[in-house]
This record gives sequence, structure tokens and C-alpha cells, in this order.
Amino acid sequence: MKRVLVGTAVALALSAVSALAADMPAKAAYKAPAYLAYNWTGLYLGINGGGAWGNTTWNDPTAGNGSWKTSGGLVGGTVGYNWQAPGSAFVWGVEGDMDFGKISGSGNNADCAVLVNCRTRSTWLGTARGRVGYSWDRWLPFITGGAAFGNIQASSSGTPQESTNRTGWTLGGGAEYAFAGPWSAKLEYLYVDLGSFNCGTTACGVPSPTSVNHRLNIVRAGVNYRF
Repeated sequence: MKRVLVGTAVALALSAVSALAADMPAKAAYKAPAYLAYNWTGLYLGINGGGAWGNTTWNDPTAGNGSWKTSGGLVGGTVGYNWQAPGSAFVWGVEGDMDFGKISGSGNNADCAVLVNCRTRSTWLGTARGRVGYSWDRWLPFITGGAAFGNIQASSSGTPQESTNRTGWTLGGGAEYAFAGPWSAKLEYLYVDLGSFNCGTTACGVPSPTSVNHRLNIVRAGVNYRF
């Protein structure tokens, strides 16, 4: 008799628990935070283009110093790779690009000591950079920095042009947005310092070698395709 009473009590308790559970609202399915919904991992190729403005300085120990502004446009291609660990909002990457264009400027007597129409020009620019971004779903703000490569050309008053390829550094940042599947668009800013070189008397037309440098600010937009 005792066993029957105990069994009946257990059955009634289980029935009550089941009924209570049935009346409770179903627990919502777990969803990952919105900023983790899109994964940026993968190799990508792209195109980019934009404008540049900067400053060049000619420094000659005997003729004096001259400094003036440069500006121009550039267009080129991009290749890179992103890695985003599962469940992490941080995106790590490497990126390289090569752009071509014409960024130049010239100074007169007042800017370039005793010379007339001193000109500095760059016709190509490349970078090899690291990137670190923080993903909010399809938005990826990032910072970037690394090495810069380009040429500096110098001439004055119709003299033969002197040209050299230089290695410098770059630092900047921007934002990228994935707008359709593997396609994304970006806008970025880079500061580039290509260092300086000694322009000889033939091209720079002064009694002693002249140190010529070129520093640039670049704003460009691009479109990437991720594989």
C-alpha cells in the first residue's frame, strides 16, 4: 500500500512539472552578437584610386632652402588577406598595393633660392602594410601601417631630370563595408614619407648636391572582391 501511495505522489509531481513547463514561454534561440555575423577571413583583390597632396623641400648648403606644395591623382590595384578568429570581432590582415599617377609641384626664385622653376614629381607609389580592424557585422574600421615605395624626380630650369626610387614608411586608417556577398568598398587615408635623396648639380643646377624630399597625404577609395 505504501509503495502505491509513493508511486502515485511521484506521478502527480511529474505531471505538475510537465504542465508548468508547458505553460512557460519557450526560451529564445541564442544569437551571436550582430557585430560577429559577418566573417572577413579570406584573400582579396581590388582596385583603388584617389588624390594626394603634400610638401617637398630642397635643401642646399650654399644656395639655401626651398619648400612648396605638391598634388595629383593616382590609381592602381590591391591584394590582401584578412583573418578573423571564430567568435572574435578583431580582424588581422596584410595588404599591398601599387598605384600610378602624377603627383608634382614646382617653386620659383622665392621658394627655391637662386633657381627658377624647381620641380619635384612622383609617378608611382607602392605600400606593404599590416592592418588591424574591429568588425561590426559588415562594417570594418581599421588602422594600417608599414613600408612605402616610390620614386622622386627632380629638375630645375630645363635641366635633365634626375630620378631615384626610394623606400619610406606609411601610417593611416580607414573603414571598409561589405555591401554584397564577397564585395566590399573602402575609404582610407595614408600619410607617406619617401625620405630624401641628393640631387646632383646637373639636374638641380646648384653648386653643391641638394637634398630633395617628398611627403604625401593620400585619400583614396577602393573596391575589393574576397575569395
